[in-house]
Amino acid sequence: MIDGFSEYWPAALLGLLLLAAIAFVLLRPRQRVRLSSEQAPLRPHMPTPRGERRGIADEAAAAACDVTGQIIDAPVHAHLPGASGPPDDLQRLKGVGPKLAAMLNDLGIFRFEQLAGLSEADLGRIDSQLGAFRGRLARDQVPQQADYLARGDEDGFQHRFGKL
Repeated sequence: MIDGFSEYWPAALLGLLLLAAIAFVLLRPRQRVRLSSEQAPLRPHMPTPRGERRGIADEAAAAACDVTGQIIDAPVHAHLPGASGPPDDLQRLKGVGPKLAAMLNDLGIFRFEQLAGLSEADLGRIDSQLGAFRGRLARDQVPQQADYLARGDEDGFQHRFGKL
């Protein structure tokens, strides 16, 4: 009987190695990355998310400007940053049609960078002036969409929001 085993030991060894390889592939630990619907993966070439790395002085200046603007009834943030350069086609954003794009242009928003850089206070102020389109910017995640297009990350946009 031992002589019979000597004939089959290479096949038995090969079978054990094959079984070990299959077990390794099926049972190996996998890295799982869970993202909420509000998060998107950051790549090394992308800027840090808006809202981070702002100093206390920047926050205090923005708050003072908001409060004084409301007191004297002046338009706050009339010149939003990122307005330089040719205007972007805001209708590329999902949920933004010709009428909403025209209303945003009337409010001084012409570029994706401007929408992507809006603070919550700016977003609320703009939203209150949109009439029938009130709530559309937040509901359709327009600032998040604009953030992808401002960076030129069309692949990331399409992965998260669908085809352009």
